[in-house]
Amino acid sequence: MVDGPPKLISPSPASNSLHIVGLEMAKTPIGDHASNPSWFTPKRLLIIFCVINMLNYVDRGAIASNGVNGSLKTCSESGVCTPGSGIQGDFNLSNFQDGVLSSAFMVGLLVASPIFASLAKSHNPFRLIGVGLSFWTFATAGCGSSFDFWSIAIFRMLVGVGEASFVSLAAPFIDDNAPVTQKTAWLAMFYMCIPTGIALGYVYGGFVGEHFNWRYAFWGEAILMLPFAVLGFVMKPLQLKGFAPAESKNATVGPETEGPGLSNVNGGVLIRNELISNNASNKASKSRGAFKMCNQFPRFLIDMKMLLLDKVYVVNVLGYVSYNFVIGAYSYWGPKAGYNIYHMNNADMTFGGITIVCGILGTLAGGYILDCMDATISNAFKLLSGATFLGAIFCFISFCLKGLYGFIALFSVGELLVFATQAPVNYVCLHCVRPSLRPLSMAMSTVAIHIFGDVPSSPLVGILQDHVNNWRETTLILTSVLFLASGIWFLGVFLDSVDRFKLDSENQSVQSKATMKPLLEGEDDEMPDTSTGP
Repeated sequence: MVDGPPKLISPSPASNSLHIVGLEMAKTPIGDHASNPSWFTPKRLLIIFCVINMLNYVDRGAIASNGVNGSLKTCSESGVCTPGSGIQGDFNLSNFQDGVLSSAFMVGLLVASPIFASLAKSHNPFRLIGVGLSFWTFATAGCGSSFDFWSIAIFRMLVGVGEASFVSLAAPFIDDNAPVTQKTAWLAMFYMCIPTGIALGYVYGGFVGEHFNWRYAFWGEAILMLPFAVLGFVMKPLQLKGFAPAESKNATVGPETEGPGLSNVNGGVLIRNELISNNASNKASKSRGAFKMCNQFPRFLIDMKMLLLDKVYVVNVLGYVSYNFVIGAYSYWGPKAGYNIYHMNNADMTFGGITIVCGILGTLAGGYILDCMDATISNAFKLLSGATFLGAIFCFISFCLKGLYGFIALFSVGELLVFATQAPVNYVCLHCVRPSLRPLSMAMSTVAIHIFGDVPSSPLVGILQDHVNNWRETTLILTSVLFLASGIWFLGVFLDSVDRFKLDSENQSVQSKATMKPLLEGEDDEMPDTSTGP
């Protein structure tokens, strides 16, 4: 009898070398691993995700554009009538119904985001993105083929369902593949596509609606997204850190004990599984599959509890909600407020231009500055608080000025500073939780900032304006909420924050140099009968 741990066969030198090779392979970044397609480099992954993200927001801009949204039929007192145009004119929608369409996608997004985040624990996240993009493609094509208010409203909800998988899972993929010294810069490039996409959507929707028909705008979006939906199924799937490979049916790495390396590649796990008998592994695979299905909802509740008890995460999201409350109201009421306060001739173009330029420059600058500061959660909170506070000051003063050019100059600086928060706030969401919780972290952050932020802010600001009947006072009160967001993020500087992503990576490095006991103990759970075999 060979000495060793109870119930375990002492591994031979050959098997020891296989284990070591497996762990070294597990430490290899996703983008560099030989099992991935040779052309699917991290930079190309970033480009593909940026294009998809931009298409998502082009759709939001297009449906709000005059060319697609249109207007109702109007008749003058002399009896001369102007025919309606766009969605509102074709379906004879009231302003309320028209407003419902602009936010209907939120229903699907808010419901499906946590569902996709939970499914990532039992299904390959890359394939889930493919499923979501397929939903999105079908739904946008359906919007172009709709025949009344309810049909297009349902398709708009399905657009949100399709977007949900991408919102939850894209940022963790980028975080895994980005160079260590450029993580927030890569996230900044990804989130830069939000203001860019919306602005392009205004132009795209206006052009297509004016020269063709509003339906062609949606059909065009579906055609552009279709190749990416197909790509999600035909490409060899990538694996997120913190998740056991979906192809490795014998891997028992769970959300609490999984190693970051073992989740990235199949090599180490597959080599280990070759040492297990086929009969035992098949039985274990079936039992684990049934267990996952039965425990999906309890697992979700446990994960939600962990998020809600994480002070760093809660403070970050609360600040993000306050921030998004202001940004959402700016995007909706800004042109109208600018027209009434400063009598702008083309308020839409002015605010749209400021948003796209400051959105791109500010978002990129925020990611670059955090990387230069040394990307830590504490530094991210410092940048969030400082940039938001200074941005609030400039925006507040701009609305106090009487001159148009002074307003444009100061408001542009304020917007530049405010948009610098996009990369840091999402960096905190990704790094304050363990890797397996990142999809749910991003999903619930998205749900929170919409439910409590931009969705209620527009009607609440409308009610405030009806009460005070002064757009200058209304915008000043609204801008003051940015000081609240800055204060909340400032509290995060003093919290005991731990970068779970870096911590797990360090633990994996230590584990690879230590004994194989934890891995062998996992094998003992998988094959209780192998120690008694001949």
